[in-house]
Amino acid sequence: MKKQSKLFILILCVGLLLPGCGNFNFGHSNNGHKYEEFLVIDVFDELANFQGIQSGWFAKVVRDKFNMELNIIAPNVAGGRKTIFEMRAAAGNIGDLIICEGERGILQEMVTSRLVLDMTDLLKDKQIMRYRRAIDNLNNDITPGGIYGIPSEVSENSPLTPSEGLELTFGPYLRWDIYASIGYPEMDTLEDLLPVLLAMQEAYPVSESGKPVYGFSFFRDWDGNLMNAAKQPACFYGYDELGFALIMADGSDYQCIMDDDSMYMRVLRFFYEANQLGLVDPESIHQNFDATFEKYKNGEILYSPWPWLGQSAFNTITNRTAGKGFMIADIADMKILSLGSIPEGNPKTIIAIGSQAKDPQRLADFIDWLYSPEGIFYNGAQPSGGTAGPEGLCWVMGENGPELTDFGKLAFFENDTLMPEEWGGGTWEDGVSALNYKTVALSELTPDGFPYLYTMWDSVLAMEETKLEADWRAVMGASSTKEYLQKNGKMIVAPGTGYTIPPEPLEITTIRTWCQPVILEYSWRMIFARNKDHFYSLKREMQDTVRSFGYDKVIEADLINARKLNETRRLAVEAYGTIHDGR
Repeated sequence: MKKQSKLFILILCVGLLLPGCGNFNFGHSNNGHKYEEFLVIDVFDELANFQGIQSGWFAKVVRDKFNMELNIIAPNVAGGRKTIFEMRAAAGNIGDLIICEGERGILQEMVTSRLVLDMTDLLKDKQIMRYRRAIDNLNNDITPGGIYGIPSEVSENSPLTPSEGLELTFGPYLRWDIYASIGYPEMDTLEDLLPVLLAMQEAYPVSESGKPVYGFSFFRDWDGNLMNAAKQPACFYGYDELGFALIMADGSDYQCIMDDDSMYMRVLRFFYEANQLGLVDPESIHQNFDATFEKYKNGEILYSPWPWLGQSAFNTITNRTAGKGFMIADIADMKILSLGSIPEGNPKTIIAIGSQAKDPQRLADFIDWLYSPEGIFYNGAQPSGGTAGPEGLCWVMGENGPELTDFGKLAFFENDTLMPEEWGGGTWEDGVSALNYKTVALSELTPDGFPYLYTMWDSVLAMEETKLEADWRAVMGASSTKEYLQKNGKMIVAPGTGYTIPPEPLEITTIRTWCQPVILEYSWRMIFARNKDHFYSLKREMQDTVRSFGYDKVIEADLINARKLNETRRLAVEAYGTIHDGR
């Protein structure tokens, strides 16, 4: 019934009634394209949370423009990211398009092994070369010379400018309506979240669909050097990871995750205690990101470490109007990490063309399009909270700037919004780009001077606030998350830099490879330990095991790189000021 009603709205919108939608721009269609042969492109994508053929409206755009289809190969889904990469590299074909890590010498190794192509001639005179500074920063030290990769998250802003929009990347987001129902209890430290979530769970033990409600729900997909879920609360206190180290955004502290007093160990203990209270979803051990997302969507989870998970899944206009949804809560001692903009681009993730690609020029054209204003709008669109999607369909340029169409409001603020057949049919959500690759920072501006991120538009900010936002703003005394954090000194910006972690000796790589699975396996087991004695026994086993492998040599190397990173951050801020002051 829900989908039928939305289809009715959509038919009216396309046909006659909605003034913002009557002139949808279907100009993306290009059946007379210059690419005669249809191709299926294998995209090896370390960021993707979907594996298989891209479907829906983004697939139709790619086919109409480039006469090709994207087959996503996602280690996050298949499991064994490093193993899959190495197996495909050994076979001489990682993929036609490759989205992967670009530091620790990986790009140079791919070049040396002839796994990627030099794009210099393919990108000549392309619009992507307006990011020449970032492209050169990534490729300058590669031999032989050339353009072998393009960095992600390129920005023209200062390294001290947050790369995010009105919501940061991290934060303690709670089901605000349930938090309100128990009286907005104050929290002094991270650990105070537990009694609050327990009270929220007691107030709302079963979702509307009849499923049990939990405070936390995890997934393994994004685990790397450490358990991803256990890293997130460290970001509430200004830390980010580098290998097996945690580093404070301003360089004031460096931690080894295996130390007894590290934030990593603190969070593992925090989640263990949460599990003892019945707050951790027992299916966390076996589920993937998609399964977790569905639980947020269905109102089964009370806490989200990222706005783009809880809010994207649950904060529909229907729920928000009813006062339901995820909003950031205050912890007295938090100082949330904000990732600064990166004028040199982010070398942690890059995009490249595989050496076995059948039509390299077509793929170079596709990459160029991804970094174009239109491509940024299309590829960065999400179920909610991303870029604004296709002009004419989701938004139009009004007299006072860009504004969402009625369809755009449906797409971004409701689940399962149906797409017009001219755009491939299906739902908006199912058709968003599965690449999960940010070409530019979300806070970047279009050539016309307005943000790609629609939540930052004046027209969207002026939209009538719902019951959810009204209550949050009244309690927090701010109009947005970023305003609240800035006004109260609860945000710390890690200056953006194109620093690339250098290649490490084979001994260090080997030891790291031995340690990673041990750290991950024991971290999960510690959270689900039977009792306190079991928890600490597992902790000692983990520490002793990795140190017997030579862990201390790896953390020493990581801490050296962490200090180099923070020095590069300092220099990046100085360099930006020098360039833009004209000195």
